[in-house]
Amino acid sequence: MPTLFNLAVGLVILSGLAHSVWNLFTKKSINKNVFLWFCQWAAILIFLPFVLVELPTIGQVPFVGWLLLAASMILHGVYILLLAKSYTIGDLSQVFPIIRGTSPLLVPIFGVLLLNESLSLLGWIGIVCIVSGIFLIGEAKGRIFRKIVDKTILIALLVGVMTTSYTIVDKVTLQYFPSFTLNWASNVGNLLALTTIVMRSQGIRQEWKVNWKTILLGGLLAPGSYILFLKALELMPVSQIAPMREIGTVFGTLMGVFILHERQGKGRILASVSITAGIIMLAQT
Repeated sequence: MPTLFNLAVGLVILSGLAHSVWNLFTKKSINKNVFLWFCQWAAILIFLPFVLVELPTIGQVPFVGWLLLAASMILHGVYILLLAKSYTIGDLSQVFPIIRGTSPLLVPIFGVLLLNESLSLLGWIGIVCIVSGIFLIGEAKGRIFRKIVDKTILIALLVGVMTTSYTIVDKVTLQYFPSFTLNWASNVGNLLALTTIVMRSQGIRQEWKVNWKTILLGGLLAPGSYILFLKALELMPVSQIAPMREIGTVFGTLMGVFILHERQGKGRILASVSITAGIIMLAQT
């Protein structure tokens, strides 16, 4: 069990790193909807061979399995639309921590209530440390409560709720479909959700011309990061693993320092320490 858990932790840390990188690409893109639409095409093509290898191993799936897969596609599709909107109207340092801070608080609660999982007191303390650190990084701890009606914050919170929802659904769906197939289906759902908006856009050619390299990287990193997370979910409870993925917020802070040259205060350094401490606590449970 310790070996499996260590493997799961390693997968989640890599997942968080890849996730923060493709979110950085998305924020730097011109048209968020078009950029993410291209990324879905790239992801579908890149990971199709893996899906074709998995298909013969799936066997007969009951109706409930197909319902869960459809629910996952819908939730991922709503998530990608809200994500594009949040990065269109909000700053990365404002939006990303709120998005990432909502899920680690809600996922363990639903994991315990709905999936009969358990978490020790040390684990709950670790989650509090992670959530506190994420909001400190975003400098949003007071602003969220003072400006709860702010459109940017509301959309970011909704993105976090969608992340929580598809994480719980996907944990159950893994009982019927393997990880590459499940993730590929979510990419198809994302593509369908974005297509109507993108077809009305005037920026398709420009986005590809300017950002084709990061589109291809995003098409690899976005599904790749989630596949790593799904592999970790196959090994350990969602209530324990999901909050650890928020190590990506620390990576995002470091990228702000060294790539975007953002000014970082002592509060953000303290926040990164808080997140790391929370992950260590979860690793001890």
